[in-house]
Amino acid sequence: MDKHYFTVGMAGHIDHGKTSLTKALTNVDTDRLKEEKERQISIELGFAPLELGDNISASVIDVPGHERFIRQMIAGVAGIDLVILVVAADEGVMPQTKEHLDILSFLGIKKGIVAVSKIDKVDEEFVDLVEEEIKEQLQGTVFADSPIILVDSLKSIGIDQLRAKIKEELEQLEMRNASGAFRLPIDQVFTVKGQGTVVRGTVYEGTVIEGQTLMILPSREETKARQLQVHHKPAEKAVAGQRVAINLSNITKDQIERGDVLVDKEHFVVTNTIDISLSFVQSLKHPIKQRTPIKLHLGTSEVMGKIIFFDRNEATGASGEVLCQLRLDEDVVTKRGDRFILRRPTPTETIGGGWVLDPHGQKYRFGEETIQMLHNKKEGTPTQRVIDILKEKKYLPKKELLQLTSLKEEQLEELKQDSDDLIEMMQGFTLQSEKDSLLQKANEQLKGYQEKYPLRFGMSKAELVAVLSHQVPKEWVTTVIDEGLQNNLLQKQSQFVATMDYEPSYPPSWKKRIESLMSSIQQDGLNVKTWEEYGNASGIPKDVLEELKHYLKTTNKLYFLDEKNAITRENLEMAIKKLRAATENTFDLKVAKDSLDLSRKYLIPLMELFDALEITRREEQNRVWVRDTIE
Repeated sequence: MDKHYFTVGMAGHIDHGKTSLTKALTNVDTDRLKEEKERQISIELGFAPLELGDNISASVIDVPGHERFIRQMIAGVAGIDLVILVVAADEGVMPQTKEHLDILSFLGIKKGIVAVSKIDKVDEEFVDLVEEEIKEQLQGTVFADSPIILVDSLKSIGIDQLRAKIKEELEQLEMRNASGAFRLPIDQVFTVKGQGTVVRGTVYEGTVIEGQTLMILPSREETKARQLQVHHKPAEKAVAGQRVAINLSNITKDQIERGDVLVDKEHFVVTNTIDISLSFVQSLKHPIKQRTPIKLHLGTSEVMGKIIFFDRNEATGASGEVLCQLRLDEDVVTKRGDRFILRRPTPTETIGGGWVLDPHGQKYRFGEETIQMLHNKKEGTPTQRVIDILKEKKYLPKKELLQLTSLKEEQLEELKQDSDDLIEMMQGFTLQSEKDSLLQKANEQLKGYQEKYPLRFGMSKAELVAVLSHQVPKEWVTTVIDEGLQNNLLQKQSQFVATMDYEPSYPPSWKKRIESLMSSIQQDGLNVKTWEEYGNASGIPKDVLEELKHYLKTTNKLYFLDEKNAITRENLEMAIKKLRAATENTFDLKVAKDSLDLSRKYLIPLMELFDALEITRREEQNRVWVRDTIE
């Protein structure tokens, strides 16, 4: 049977016996700092292993209970699966206990056990009253129906019962995802002499292996997992739910800090603007106004920022769920679904919490339209999230799509199998409907261009791609155009792209004049006037003449003897036929002049054109026939 790993949090008011209970369960004293020993309170997070049989292993986190150490408390519980709420029998539920309950609720922790500690401090007949009082205080919280265990940590009363209940509750939980991208929010950073920088944290998801290349976010510093330890024991790997210490290579202690995140892939978003679903504590003392400064606790990070409402100017504890946005002073690392806590920096209080709808928040207008958009984000299925983001972005590399949708790779693969619209392309994803739409736009763009420039062979591919790449990836547009050409949905000649049914033609408004111009050149045979003279005589505008010249030259309807003079294909073929009939395999200029009755003004350029077309080949003063037709 595969072993499952979980994290159990020990929470509660200061001096209610969390550390003693942790020691009774695990035989580990989590008060490790000298200051903690002297003051007999937990300042930093304490960790201890708890083995619960062959298939379950847990890390117990003893989180500080004092109000001044609330950041450490939040950093500890943010990654836990099960909470043990410790309530001293002689004091009952205290204000700090209630704040912890709010925090646990906002972080989405559903499983809990209430451990009534210090039962030796009250009479036996008083214990029932204590239980009733605790149940009453816990009504309406995530702990309302939690089992209650009476314990005396020093005398080991109820410890075995509590351990058994922990195992029973954990067996009902799904293990965290160990197959996805690795993510470790860092809550401790220190240096070990001779080893270098070490970080600790609870693996939120994925797996880390000794020797693996990792990245520190948000700084994007690269490093390697030189060595791993799980509860002070060397390990080759650590998986989701486990507490791990990682010795990092090529990183100094001042390059990393609590709140940073260690990852193995860039599936996670670094951002300072997040769309959120937010709920407030019922006992909120002061209304939260538009742009109120807040302190965000997300994972192990603590960042200042402000709250942005789109449907109100203030909120209270009775406001219910509010869809809004946080704009932060520093970057954080997050993805959709991550839980967070908000606290007011002054006066200090927990004001609420919730979850991340979209880590890629943008600036939106105040009003119902934005609220509806945020509601769609909240309610959207994984399929709808993928479709919505690809309708906006058209194409995304796989990594970016995973970031924006907060999906796991296996989820994306399942969606691809189940959807006729979602397709893989260029090591990323797009929608077939968006490809079809782009090809339609390409055809519309080309038709407009072809109507405007009927003498051209179409639009240059580079220009077409540039026009269609407005706010969408150029590489995607290029690939879709290429596929359209391969599938005969578009046609291409040289660097020009056109619709499949298109052929260049004379502009209707100038057709008669162009035909007259061509007739004049044809009638003049080989003794032609300049192109400019024909143009001036035709009355055709200069810009149309330039287009026409390029068209006639490209289609070989005209052959230019030089920059000024051109003859028709028919007259060129007639000259070749006439000269071939009058000469042997070799001839010179005199023979050509007599045969064609041409002055040197036209003869020399014509012979050079013959050479260029490989009709003839010049050998000293003579020319040798190579062939007698134009290819």
